[in-house]
Amino acid sequence: MKRRSDLSMAEFRDYYENHHVPLCLKYAGGVDRYLRRYLDPMPDAASGETTEMPYDVITELWFSDEAVYRGTVQYLSTSIMPDEVVEDEKKLFDRSKTRFCTVEEVATR
Repeated sequence: MKRRSDLSMAEFRDYYENHHVPLCLKYAGGVDRYLRRYLDPMPDAASGETTEMPYDVITELWFSDEAVYRGTVQYLSTSIMPDEVVEDEKKLFDRSKTRFCTVEEVATR
């Protein structure tokens, strides 16, 4: 997800962790882990320039129950979130850039 352009990364992270996460936890039944991975761009090896990333955070929801996982994926792909979550997201994210996906993890070692 991408933060609103008028928020610094510090403001974004503070609001997400201290306001948005507690709100979303009200709706997180069946979620075993709710992770946020904040992206910190690194300088390009060739140019030395650090450019802003298209996204600022990757949010992960982990499930131990396959039926709950499938139901959540179905809900997220076809439903509008509760009004209070949508209104809070407007304070935090550039919602036009939000994308959802499922991830299949494959490990080598």
